[in-house]
Amino acid sequence: MSEILAVIPYPAIDPVAVRLGPIAIRWYALAYVMGLLCAWWLVRRVGAGRAAIMTKRDADDILMWATLGVVLGGRLGYVLFYKPGYYIEHLSEILSLWRGGMSFHGGMLGVILAAILFARSRGLNIFSVGDLAALAAPIGLFFGRIANFINGELWGRPSTVSWAIIFPDPRAGGVPRHPSQLYEAALEGIVLFTLLLLAMRFLGSLKRPGEIGGLFLMGYGIARITAEFFREPDAHLGFLFAGATMGQLLSLPMIAVGAWLVWRARRKANAPASPISPAS
Repeated sequence: MSEILAVIPYPAIDPVAVRLGPIAIRWYALAYVMGLLCAWWLVRRVGAGRAAIMTKRDADDILMWATLGVVLGGRLGYVLFYKPGYYIEHLSEILSLWRGGMSFHGGMLGVILAAILFARSRGLNIFSVGDLAALAAPIGLFFGRIANFINGELWGRPSTVSWAIIFPDPRAGGVPRHPSQLYEAALEGIVLFTLLLLAMRFLGSLKRPGEIGGLFLMGYGIARITAEFFREPDAHLGFLFAGATMGQLLSLPMIAVGAWLVWRARRKANAPASPISPAS
């Protein structure tokens, strides 16, 4: 007789959090709202506080820029990275956000572009603005991964661990799987946010423009590559180069760019001050 595995029942939570007549507000939408609001609060507190990177008005205004960056970038990133062939034939569906399909890497690029444009328009240090965005990003990642779990999407690979879950989606095959969404919420959200706070508090990383941003890119890249070993690859992509997933391949450049940003920030901080030229 085959051994019957003990699995944790999937908590079947309605993906719709609130229904107001014909209007349905989904947990996924609330995750974006909560992530952006918490990020705004943190940027306002840190950026306009002891770091004096931007004013409170700047912190208020950048919220709209970041919202456009994460939504448009996230959607276009999904279209370009994950299903370019499909959307070439269905151009009218590219902006159909209600049908799902968002890419973190695309959203990250969208926020970076938005931060650069915003910093230039206000005369702010681009790297310092990026540091604040990076410090707040794990908050949104945490809420987003929890929403993925509630939606029963982006599940993990088949597993025999005692905490495996059978997801209700027929495409999951009715087999116990890693709850990889929760792994990502912990690694990309809680752990990464804690490490960035510690770097800011004990290493003074926020005083060196670009360092927090670099640490975030490195930390996220490592966390995502690790979590992808437990997450089921996208069915239409599968495993790619050398058995890596798309998420892992997209995370490798992040680690490289992050390491360069940290190196640059520390090099500039340790560079000797330029001597003052004597008056002629």
